[in-house]
Amino acid sequence: MEKDIHYDVIVVGKGNAALCAALAAHDKGARVGVLEAAHPEESGGNSRFAGGVMRFAFHSVEELRQVIDITEQEEADADWGTNTTEEFFDDLFRLTQLRTDPELSEVLVTQSLDVMTWLRSKGVKFVANYGRQSAVVNGRRKFFGRMPVEVSGGGYGLVEFLDKAAGKAGIDIHYSTRAKGLLLDGDRVTGVRASHGGQVVNFHAKSVVLACGGFEANPEMRTRYLGPGWELAKVRGTRFNQGDGLKMAMDIGAGSHGNWSGAHATGWDLNAPPYGDLSVGDQFQKHSYIFGLLINAEGKRFVDEGWDFHSFTYAKYGGEVLKQTGQFAWQVFDSKVSKLLRSEYRIKMMTKVSANTLEELAEKLEGVDAKAFLDTVYAYNAAVKKDVEFNHTIKDGKATEGISPPKSNWAQVLDTPPYDAYATTCGITFTFGGLSINPASGQVRDVTGQNIEGLYCAGEMVGGLFYFSYPSGTGLVSGAVFGRLAGDNAGRAAMS
Repeated sequence: MEKDIHYDVIVVGKGNAALCAALAAHDKGARVGVLEAAHPEESGGNSRFAGGVMRFAFHSVEELRQVIDITEQEEADADWGTNTTEEFFDDLFRLTQLRTDPELSEVLVTQSLDVMTWLRSKGVKFVANYGRQSAVVNGRRKFFGRMPVEVSGGGYGLVEFLDKAAGKAGIDIHYSTRAKGLLLDGDRVTGVRASHGGQVVNFHAKSVVLACGGFEANPEMRTRYLGPGWELAKVRGTRFNQGDGLKMAMDIGAGSHGNWSGAHATGWDLNAPPYGDLSVGDQFQKHSYIFGLLINAEGKRFVDEGWDFHSFTYAKYGGEVLKQTGQFAWQVFDSKVSKLLRSEYRIKMMTKVSANTLEELAEKLEGVDAKAFLDTVYAYNAAVKKDVEFNHTIKDGKATEGISPPKSNWAQVLDTPPYDAYATTCGITFTFGGLSINPASGQVRDVTGQNIEGLYCAGEMVGGLFYFSYPSGTGLVSGAVFGRLAGDNAGRAAMS
């Protein structure tokens, strides 16, 4: 027997984008129901696994103070930098090779600061990103990567803050409730058909917001859209992002948009579990490769580790690791950079070997041609420019000469034992392909470009923003921007 439940707005998903949509719809006076496929302990989507850094446009410390509390002493003691709208656009255009949708990117960049202040008004607490994106230079702290702000408690904390706000607002959350299809009245979406406890439940509403993630946890869809070998990738986040929302929308004629053969994929511990572990969070990642070498099974380098700060390469290089024989790569460092390695290099659950000589290390790199590795390191050491000073807080131009691939920055000779190496594979975060939406309203468009009445979309399901790579910290901000946009317009339409 089927059950019927009625709301003004239904939101599918319960991560950052979904909760922002639910709160925005509630602000318009709508009665909101949230459908979450996971049970409470695993709920929150990929957002709960995120590191929590936030990339948004700001031009001054005064604008940062709209988001976080900064004392006069803190202002004086640090170079907070900027991420002007021009700088934000430049990074996004550069990394997506100018393919990012201009209308979507305009919304993302120009509304990013405002949505941060809106999140703060909902009880989200932000703090200075001292740990991951700063260093003390000549007695004064310097932020780099244009991301001086993160969420207190990371992505886990963000979901907790938004959960609390949703509870205060009286928003109903239906856990262990998997959306199966959209309800229609003619061409208009009127609700969601879902499954809960073996029972079919029809959730009727005047507006539906889909914000339930991409298809990164679905091996079949990864292989079909990203290509052979992608079924072997580890999943950094939730196991519940199976592409259900994308499929149910396209089943009724929604248009697809964006880089469907692309994904955010990073270096991830080789022996991490197949899906994210909330007790470890994002700490299986290994993002300090810029200070060392990436070595494949053939004992060779295969990327320019120092092309840019990790914030601008990490989401692409995981896919490069997946292309290597055996889908793995070792990150190799000497002790000169040990203090620069991020916190994830000091957890207990990781695959690491150490040695006092390069020759000894070569024998410990499981799966690697030891002789070829040594040849690679010797050639690299000989190619490092000796007359350029190393400076980890800027792109220092300390590069190699005469080898391929080059290392463009932070190239230091590996000559100071002990040597450490970390085994990594590819960890997929989210997929870039998604639905076509109206940038002004968040409304889903059909294959002819017309709005589908009653249907909205937010978060990782929005197609067209990211191609090839991704500037770190943009995902959570994008989820909040388009979540608020979709929820605001879904709520307004439902109450009109």
